[in-house]
Order: sequence, then C-alpha cells, then structure tokens
Amino acid sequence: MKQTLAELMRMSRICRMVFATCLGSFILVIFYFQSMFQPVMRRNSFVVDGCCRKGSRNALQELYNPTQPELSGVAMLHQARRDQVVDSCRLYGASSRKRRVLTPGDLKHLVVDEDHELIYCYVPKVACTNWKRVMMVLTGRGKYSDPMEIPSNEAHVPSNLKTLNQYSIAEINHRLKNYLKFLFVREPFERLVSAYRNKFTLKYNSSFHKRFGTRIVRRYRKNATQDALLNGADVKFKEFVEYLVDPATQRDGPLNEHWQTVYQLCHPCHIRYDMVGKYETLEEDANNVLRLVGVSDSLRFPSYAKSTRTTDAMTAQFFSNISTQQQIQLYQLYKLDFLMFNYSIPSYLQLD
Repeated sequence: MKQTLAELMRMSRICRMVFATCLGSFILVIFYFQSMFQPVMRRNSFVVDGCCRKGSRNALQELYNPTQPELSGVAMLHQARRDQVVDSCRLYGASSRKRRVLTPGDLKHLVVDEDHELIYCYVPKVACTNWKRVMMVLTGRGKYSDPMEIPSNEAHVPSNLKTLNQYSIAEINHRLKNYLKFLFVREPFERLVSAYRNKFTLKYNSSFHKRFGTRIVRRYRKNATQDALLNGADVKFKEFVEYLVDPATQRDGPLNEHWQTVYQLCHPCHIRYDMVGKYETLEEDANNVLRLVGVSDSLRFPSYAKSTRTTDAMTAQFFSNISTQQQIQLYQLYKLDFLMFNYSIPSYLQLD
C-alpha cells in the first residue's frame, strides 16, 4: 500500500513538471502569435509598459516616437517593411503558422545586447561577420572600440555573444516585447550564389567540401573521380542546386545556415522585427540602427569590400546553366523570402 502511494505521488510530480514545461512553451508561442499581427507603431505599447531604464529612452522608443527629425523617415521606412512582412505572412504563410512550438534551437540566431536592449538575428552572407563584430563592441563594455580590430574567426566564437535561447521562457518573452529586434536581409538568389562561392570554390573551406561537397558529388555526379568523391572540392553550382531542390535533402534535416531561408533562420512570421535592414542599403540601414542606439558618434558600421561581393549580374551568370524546372523549384524554396522582403522575381529566371 505504501509503495503504491509513493508511486502515485511520484507520477503526480512528473505530471506537474510536464504540465509546467508545456505551459511555458505554450505561453511563449502565444506571445509570438499575438505580437506578430499587432502593429506596434499604432499602439505604442512600450510607452505604457515602461520597458526602459528609468529616465532614459531606448532604441525601441526612439524608433516609434523619434525625437530626432532625421529619424522620422527611418521610422516610416521600417513601418513599410514591417507591413510587407506581416502581409506576406498572412497571405502566404497561413499553414506555416501551425508549425511546432518554437524551441530554444529556433532562437540560437538571435543575439542579445542587454546594455542597449537590442536583439539581432544574424543571417549568414548578409554582413553577419561585421554585425557580430559590432555587437561585440556594443556588449564588450569597453573591451573593444573598433569592430575591424576583432578577427573574423573570433566574431564567430559562440561564447563571445549571448543568444536568446540561453534565457528562460519569461526572460525570452520580456526581451521580445521590450527590446528592439532587427535583422538584415539580401536578395535570396544573390545570397545563395554568395554562399556557394564562399563555401565551395575557396580552398580553405575544406570542412564544407568534406561535409557537403562529398555528399553532393556522390549523389549527383556521374562517373565522379575518386579524388572528387574523397574531397568534394570541385562542386559545380548546378550540382549544388540539384542538392537543394532534392526532396531527400529536406528529409535529411534543416538546411545549413548559409543557404537556409531567412524565414527559417529568424522566424519573421512568429517574431515581429522592428527593423528590417537590407544588404543593398547596408551601411545606411546599419548606421541608422546605431543612431537609434545612441552610439553613432563613436561607432560606425564597417564598410564592405564591394569589389569581391556577389552581384546581380554574377548571379544571373550562375543561373544561366540551371534548367527551367530547377529554377522553378528553387524559387519555390525561397519564395517567402522574396515576398516578405519585397524582392522582385529576377529577370533572368525562366518561370513560364
């Protein structure tokens, strides 16, 4: 009898723990869905909620209620970009909003700056190395002053920046509600070609050649040499596209972050971003973020090397050898990124 009673009590404790865990996840996802479709510019909830340090204005307040005249245009621009995301999610993402509850793994791309109340979702191949450098300056409390003095490999060390998945459910909800959230995006196919060039055509990326190149060669190249099968160092763009559109790739698990969609990396249909910066206007948009934070006098976003960047003309050249069917499949894969961030269908695509 005592043993039975003890077992019942133990089962009761387990049930309570499971219930508490599920309730916490439910509260988190409910917050996403409720905040996603409520235009903050109209309701200005942060003024009522008192999100900021007493006697100060944070970046979120300055964006929605700018005190600097030059930021009024910035506020209008990002309102339009937010509306574009919301409209696209409503029209084309209805089924995706029924997806599983977001897990901590879904939040690992969201970098948190506690001192300036910022959340930045980094997207590989959209100046994320320089943005991580800037975030290290912002969070370093004097340790760094010049972003370009930080080696690129150090910027990608996970322990150098704190991400949102490291917080409790309550802490996550508080930061999503009260911190300024931003991301930077790029024309999807230009970003894709940039990822291919960086990861498959440069000798120093041997880890990508071994991990992905060998698999791609084995699946899609007839009569591959033993060296290609062993090293995967000469993957063609056409083979890379075959890999991306192959249903077997989707079954293998999520795409690598360098060619994963922004939709899947940053979850803009679940998390309402306050600012959507664009690679095409990178320095202007980035420095507007720093102006909102109040550090623009001492910190500027690093210039990028325009001579080596992947251009639209270069992207068109890469796509010239891709079949119409594969172009259609690839567009379907990245369609939401095109729609949400207002990128037109490229003129070089043959979708008819």
